[in-house]
Amino acid sequence: MSGGRVLAAAFTVALSLVGTAAEAPAAVAGVSCECTTPSIDRYQQWLASGEGTTVPATGSLLVPEGHGYAAKVAFLNAEWHVVVLWLGNQFEAQADLSGSGGFWLTYSATDDLYVQLRPASHWSGGDKWLTKVPATGGKIVRRFFSFAPSQWTWLPELGQPAYSLASALTEARGLVFVGKTANTLDFRGLKVDGYTPPCL
Repeated sequence: MSGGRVLAAAFTVALSLVGTAAEAPAAVAGVSCECTTPSIDRYQQWLASGEGTTVPATGSLLVPEGHGYAAKVAFLNAEWHVVVLWLGNQFEAQADLSGSGGFWLTYSATDDLYVQLRPASHWSGGDKWLTKVPATGGKIVRRFFSFAPSQWTWLPELGQPAYSLASALTEARGLVFVGKTANTLDFRGLKVDGYTPPCL
């Protein structure tokens, strides 16, 4: 190999190493912000509740994805399905989100669904404040969901909440994703304005 070719090859290798070095700190920084057990943005409890036919049927939705994790679930059949995210990473925990503007969700969905804000004092039942989570055509998108009262409603089929959205925000236990159609869901990120969940 001529001297010119040797220099060109060495330059190419050097460039590839520089690229790797530049990318490594970002990857490490992303992981260092996570918990020691599987999580997405420090949220460790993404759970299939056993309500409705889902895959998985129960338990954690978290699976390895790239340098981190994704929460993946499939809704089957025309029936209500329920998957749960505990905001404080344990059922007994709750968060005061009264000063929060809303949350960013990074996800993909093949059909529309809803997310309910469930307070500790009114956890059970379907009669909750909710907002629509639009389908993405299976593409990963990042979307902001405001906590403004005008953005939240309830479904007659599930019942009217007996409490205000404002009161629910003061004792938020979880975000619960519900849908009545077949759907393939992939959650990649969740950032709640003004709130950082504790790792457990």
